[in-house]
Amino acid sequence: IIQVMSFNDLKFFYLFFLLIPILSFGDYTNTNGKAIKKPLKDLIKWQLNKTETNIEIIDISEDWKNFDLEEYDNYFIWIGHSTFLIKKNGITILSDPVFSDRASPLKNFGPKRLIPPAIPIQSLPAIDIVTISHNHYDHLDIDSIKKIYKKNLDTIFLIPMGDKDIFDNAKIQNTYEFVWWDTINISGLEFTFTPVQHWSARGLFDRNDSLWGGWFIKDDDYSIYHAGDSGYSNDFKATRAKLGSPKYAFIPIGAYDPEWFMSESHVNPEEAVMIAKDLGATYSYGMHWGTFILTSEDTIEPKIRLENFLDKDNSTNFKTISPGKLIDLD
Repeated sequence: IIQVMSFNDLKFFYLFFLLIPILSFGDYTNTNGKAIKKPLKDLIKWQLNKTETNIEIIDISEDWKNFDLEEYDNYFIWIGHSTFLIKKNGITILSDPVFSDRASPLKNFGPKRLIPPAIPIQSLPAIDIVTISHNHYDHLDIDSIKKIYKKNLDTIFLIPMGDKDIFDNAKIQNTYEFVWWDTINISGLEFTFTPVQHWSARGLFDRNDSLWGGWFIKDDDYSIYHAGDSGYSNDFKATRAKLGSPKYAFIPIGAYDPEWFMSESHVNPEEAVMIAKDLGATYSYGMHWGTFILTSEDTIEPKIRLENFLDKDNSTNFKTISPGKLIDLD
């Protein structure tokens, strides 16, 4: 039985993360100089006009079981939400690993997974590098991080500036903090933390005390970009200008409804295509949908809306894939 996010869960989620922390704002803002904040009246307006979300469970592929993930090289697999397993030239990378049942600070309250992780955490290969885009609970799951670290104490964690205390409190080492445009080279792969338009918070009094961003992973032959979580902005044009165009881009397409409430911090599918074009990505893949109910759109709507838009505008190679399907990096 799948327990989904109720009205009270939604009310808790947005009161906790968007509204209650207004008394405490950190130093970080977006590149436009603004911080994202929402008044209580907007939440009330949303909830009073909220329609029932239709739940459709997306299919999970077991394709990954056909490969030895330790030995096979140059691939990626969408595990769900913003979590990707990437292996490039023998280096195994995991982005925004979330394997817990809920994206919440509480065990029994908050957004519950609609689908399990496509690869169970115990079936992952040893992870060399973990990238974190920001500290929201649907992107930074410390329980999952602990399990990954226990499996390989040499795992390196690349995290936004301001989040090191979370890792220190969990006794996790090998953490490196980044501000926008900071770069590190690990085993021939260059990782750059890039700006996006979003915000951060894990508690009542730490709003925007840490940074948020995307990760640009560059190799000699091509690059991979993980956009984290973002509203539409000029940041993606700036990323292309500084770092070039990625061959592969993972871009959020969900958690946008109602758009008048969400558009500052989450893109819709049409805006996701604009991001792909701004980046000049050769191949783009939709993420941040079908795993948790965070907003009001139907769970399958982001995929359908993206496909309908691409029927009219096929100028970019943008698709969704099933969690668990292995895609070769060619």
